[in-house]
Amino acid sequence: MSTFSRFTRRVLPLAAAVAAAFGSLAVQASSHREAPFITTAPKVDGTDLYMFMSYEAGRSDFVTLIANYQPLQAPYGGPNYFKMDPNALYEIHIDNDGDAKEDLSFQFRFDNRLNSIALPIGGKNVPIALTQAGTVSDPRAATLNVNETFSVDVVRGDRRGGQRAAVTNAAGGAKVFDKPVDNIGTKTIPDYAAYAAKHIYNVNVPGCNVPAKLFVGQRKEAFAVNLGTIFDLVNAPVSVITDPALINAVPNTIDDANVTSMAVEIHKSCLTRGSEPVIGAWTTASLRQGSLLDPTPKKGHQTTAISGGAWTQVSRLGMPLVNEVVIGLPDKDRFNGSKPKDDGQFADYVTNPTFPALLEIALALPNTAPTNLPRTDLVTTFLTGIPGVNQPGKVTASEMLRLNTAIPPVPFAQQNRLGIVGEILRVGGPQNLGQAVDLAGYPNGRRPKDDVVDISLVAVMGGLCVANGDNNALGFGTSCKPSAAPLGATAFKLHDGVDQAVVPLLPGFPYLFTPTPGAGAAAQ
Repeated sequence: MSTFSRFTRRVLPLAAAVAAAFGSLAVQASSHREAPFITTAPKVDGTDLYMFMSYEAGRSDFVTLIANYQPLQAPYGGPNYFKMDPNALYEIHIDNDGDAKEDLSFQFRFDNRLNSIALPIGGKNVPIALTQAGTVSDPRAATLNVNETFSVDVVRGDRRGGQRAAVTNAAGGAKVFDKPVDNIGTKTIPDYAAYAAKHIYNVNVPGCNVPAKLFVGQRKEAFAVNLGTIFDLVNAPVSVITDPALINAVPNTIDDANVTSMAVEIHKSCLTRGSEPVIGAWTTASLRQGSLLDPTPKKGHQTTAISGGAWTQVSRLGMPLVNEVVIGLPDKDRFNGSKPKDDGQFADYVTNPTFPALLEIALALPNTAPTNLPRTDLVTTFLTGIPGVNQPGKVTASEMLRLNTAIPPVPFAQQNRLGIVGEILRVGGPQNLGQAVDLAGYPNGRRPKDDVVDISLVAVMGGLCVANGDNNALGFGTSCKPSAAPLGATAFKLHDGVDQAVVPLLPGFPYLFTPTPGAGAAAQ
């Protein structure tokens, strides 16, 4: 039996487990400023991880990994904008045997070289204060006052002690790549889309016999969310957020924000192991354990740190929203410094989530939080993956984003914005699964179009427990039945008033849209 056939036969447990998983999540999008320490170090704040089978035509056997950092970038944030930290180590980790340990890591390092463009002022050549001295259209343009570059290493095995080798440019073998300057504005960069495209590289990945694609640079924030309203104790009338006609009634709060993306598109055979199609992924950022600021920065270089000690992990992200609203405030920094293999220490936050009760209070709807505690179903979704869907044959319980690479992608236009759960609901239940066209959505990986916010709102008040019914139609089990979800069918109508599906995206790699310019006309 094919992996895809096994998947379709096991979609009932998936629907149920997804309902439970999303029931513990907040109605907020990206992982922005989610822990006390990371608010002091935004350059190493990991905000999103996307992992999905590429839906660009002709690329269906490739996996796209996108790790975003530096949240809520104001497009007008000059004159230095949002360069990456040369003192940091940014990583995307892959577990391909289910043991909660990295088997493959992509490590990104950055360097920012100042060029000291000068103008003759009163007989003296005086360096200018800005990032640019004129129009920019090509990498390393003479008018750029700073050259941002990066390198990528692949480490097999332990991320600190494993076998390390450099990713190289397929055209010439270089180990250093140019990063585009941020979208300063349309006068400086008249066609940013064309400029950024010159920084998409075909690369050779050590141990992989199929060329991959690589891009690192600023992108438009891909999330749509009613952010301020949500954090203000869901400051919206229940009559509004339960009216499907108002699904896109309010502006996207972060529509003008940008983010920095590290994107890799690589053949699935280079990530999987043997016959196991499921891979897990998470991102991290690390700083040196001890450092002193260099009191005499070298001319042409930004201030760096004289560092010592081991790399210290300060950011971690797998599935969205986990540290933001599942992990309790006292343990948020601990989670950001932890490894998946040690996730047993956070089990209570998964089995006994607090957010449903908080939402009940915020919406002034007493006695509406789901009551099926402890949430052992959340352990399946967050810590092991769904059997027959995205759970590997052997698995150690741990939090990460998991993708079954044997489940094919679907074109963007056919993607269900509510992921697999939305597709099941669209066709009228699992009994009509043969009519489904999209089985590749969250939580089987994560695509930019998947509306985590609205899925979470529906499930947080037990909507899919209601669909499960007393006869266990969704295969959820006796712990999830109508009596465990007092809000009833109203839960299916919940939304945040902003539609994720209308966010502009690109049809192919690197998928996230051209960043909003700091000044001038709309992005190309």
